Amino acid sequence: MTAGSSKHRLSSVTAPEPSPQSPASHTLLAMLGLCTVVLVAGALSLAQSVFAPLAFALFIMAIAWPLQKGLQTRVPQLIALALTMAATILVVFVFASLVGWATARVARFVASDAERLHSLYRSVAGWLESHGIELSGLWANYFNVDQLIRVAQQVTAGLNTAVSFSVIVFIYVLLGLLEVDDARVKLQGWKHGKIGEVLLTGGAKTAVKLRRYMLVRTLMSVVTGLLVWAFASLAGLPLAPEWGVIAFALNFIPFIGPFIATMFPTVFAMAQFESWQMTVLVFACLNVIQFVVGSYLEPRFVGNALSISPFVVLFAVFFWTFLWGLAGAFIGVPIVIALLTLCEEHPSTQWIADLFGAPRTNWG
Repeated sequence: MTAGSSKHRLSSVTAPEPSPQSPASHTLLAMLGLCTVVLVAGALSLAQSVFAPLAFALFIMAIAWPLQKGLQTRVPQLIALALTMAATILVVFVFASLVGWATARVARFVASDAERLHSLYRSVAGWLESHGIELSGLWANYFNVDQLIRVAQQVTAGLNTAVSFSVIVFIYVLLGLLEVDDARVKLQGWKHGKIGEVLLTGGAKTAVKLRRYMLVRTLMSVVTGLLVWAFASLAGLPLAPEWGVIAFALNFIPFIGPFIATMFPTVFAMAQFESWQMTVLVFACLNVIQFVVGSYLEPRFVGNALSISPFVVLFAVFFWTFLWGLAGAFIGVPIVIALLTLCEEHPSTQWIADLFGAPRTNWG
């Protein structure tokens, strides 16, 4: 047998390389995609101070751009920008003032009624300890002066961080609104594939969806706040308007916010009425309000209107809260709206939008 025939036989039995459509190729692509997602999530978490303000700024720009665009047709651009920024800051200031007013009123009530709350704690701790549950060791540190001072320091530091965060966001918004038209022209002239078209069309659709999302979220939050206010007044719960405002504000954070807005009034009802029947009634009614408005109507209405699965809404809240804390809880759903909308605009990623979009179900 010649050397040439041996080479021919060896080449004939050599295993072929996997084709792009083979299962091995699909598995490799899936693993690379998973590694990319993990690396991107880690980078976003580590660079929270950079990307979180940028995400909020883009979100605010999407909401405020129609006002800026309308004013630019009537007055010079800089005057329109000043009016748009003034309106945006005014809305944020009014919202923060309402939340601050309600929180301060609740804090003053706690300070004035501290003896009753401490008595309630002692009675609950005694009842639990009589049933073999040691509570004093776990919670005793939260009822001393040193711990209260540390909490006050943490609150002050949190307020300073929030102010710094807001300043950075508004600077981004100020500069970004000035460059929207220039960015559109650059994307329209993009010569490298369809990236410019995808970003331009997807960005416009994302802005429309985000405005609709905020409209729905605001309306549902107002309804929740009014219902909580009405129920607290009928039940004789102190600080009824304040609980309504707090429920309104916390409802902007899906799932987590309503839970907090339910637990605080329940604790106050326990201290005020000193009756477990009334406490259970308050807890149950507040949960019914939050469930009907927040966990039933809103996810389905928002999901169907914005092509997002309710499961994805829940996952987005917890995932972005894990990455960015409270800021991520608020901005998580808008980020997912933007990502899925961009995926819809390119054939290679359209399957992602189809997979995580709203289920084809008629809720009516």
